[in-house]
Amino acid sequence: MASNLPMSPKLEQIHGEIRDLFRALANGFQRLDKIKDSTRQSKQLEELTEKMRECKSLVKEFDRVLKDEEPRNSPEVNKQLNDEKQSMIKELNSYVALRKTYMSTLGNKKVELFDMGAGVSGEPTAEENVQVASSMSNQELIDAGTKRMDETDQAIERSKQVVEQTLEVGTQTAANLKGQTDQMGRVVNHLDTIQFSIKKASQLVKEIGRQVATDKCIMAFLFLIVCGVIAIIVVKIVNPNNKDIRDIPGLAPPAQSRKLLYLRNQD
Repeated sequence: MASNLPMSPKLEQIHGEIRDLFRALANGFQRLDKIKDSTRQSKQLEELTEKMRECKSLVKEFDRVLKDEEPRNSPEVNKQLNDEKQSMIKELNSYVALRKTYMSTLGNKKVELFDMGAGVSGEPTAEENVQVASSMSNQELIDAGTKRMDETDQAIERSKQVVEQTLEVGTQTAANLKGQTDQMGRVVNHLDTIQFSIKKASQLVKEIGRQVATDKCIMAFLFLIVCGVIAIIVVKIVNPNNKDIRDIPGLAPPAQSRKLLYLRNQD
C-alpha cells in the first residue's frame, strides 16, 4: 500500500526510514525471545527502546511535512497519507506494548511515556491503566489528543500567569531601584557640597592663621621698640652725662642745676 501512495521525495524518504526501523524492531524482538540471560535482555530492550524513540521522532516529522504539503494534495491523497500515518502510529504503539510486556517480565516497573503529539497517543503507564493505542479507534485517539491539548493549554495559561506576576514584581523592583538610585544621587550631591564647604572653611582657617601670625609679629616688634625706648629713657634719667646715648628726638635733656652767684655789695 505504502509503495503505491503518491508521496513527495521528502515524505518518501522519511517513510522509508520508518519502515526500516520497524523491520529492525521486529527482528530485535524476535532475537529477544531467544536470549535467556536477563542482563542481555535488558541491554537488548534498551537498544530497541532507542530505536522506538528514533521512530517516534520520524513519525512526528512525517506528520509535520504532511501538514505542510496538505494544501497541495487532493483530499483523497491526504486521506491515504493520514491513514498511513495512523497505521504507522498503531504499529509503533504495538511495539511499545510489546516492550512493556518484556519489561514486566524482567521485573522492571519503570515504563516510559511515548507521546506522539497531535493524533498520537503515548505509551500507557501502569497507574493510569489506559488502553493501548493499537486497540483504540480513530475517534478515541482524537479525544485523547484533544484532552492532552486541553491540559497543555491549561499549563500554558498557568505559565502565562506566572510570567505576568514575575513581570509585575520586576516592574515594582525596577521602580524601587530607580527611587533608591535617585536618592543616592541626591546624597552624593549633598556630600559634594559638604566637601566643598569643608575645603573653603579650611582655606579660611589657614588665611586667618596667617593674619594672626602676622599681627603677633607686629605686636612683638612694637613691644620690643617700646621696651627699647623705655630703657633709653631710664638710662638717660639715671646717667644724664652718658654721651654714648643720643638724645631722643622730642625729649628735652634734663635741666642742669643752676648755681646762683651771690655778689656782695662792697661798701
